[in-house]
Amino acid sequence: MKSVTTFNLQYAHRFYGFCGEAQYLHGHTGIMTIEVEDSINEGVNMVFPCNEIKKTAWSVLKNFDHALILRQDDPLLPAILAVYEKQGIRDGAPTNTMRGYAFKTDLAMAYPKCRLVVTKETMTVEGMIKITYDLLKDKLNISKITFVSGDNTATEDFTVTGTIDRCPRCGIELDECGICPKCGYFK
Repeated sequence: MKSVTTFNLQYAHRFYGFCGEAQYLHGHTGIMTIEVEDSINEGVNMVFPCNEIKKTAWSVLKNFDHALILRQDDPLLPAILAVYEKQGIRDGAPTNTMRGYAFKTDLAMAYPKCRLVVTKETMTVEGMIKITYDLLKDKLNISKITFVSGDNTATEDFTVTGTIDRCPRCGIELDECGICPKCGYFK
């Protein structure tokens, strides 16, 4: 069975090197749906609490919300960073409170203090799915991700292997010692 959670993301990007309208800097409202698959957990009668899926995924995805996403070779990148430096916001601002943790993978790097994500490839709906799965595959049993942005939609199915050892009281993953970090249940 699956638990399904949806996220709304506001972001700006451009397709550097693309011949078309998307080569210009522009913004989107993106809607991402993440499907998590596992067995029904006895006691709480659910696969995985949707609010816990949301917390786990949002810790990463909030880096993309209200962010500028540029490819690493985009000539706008140094110019944007120079403007942020001049404006005094490259290392953050008091109003920048909704930021995730900085990450660096083979596909992307997040600079949460200045609301910037730098990607290896052009940030398309397909690219966002690849980045999201790469960041969350070890935290959630993701079976499918769908991302809608403007008129563009992509979806990918993933093979789920194994189950996550979860608390029978609240449904979240037990830590390495068999203890629930939320309610204190001990296996």
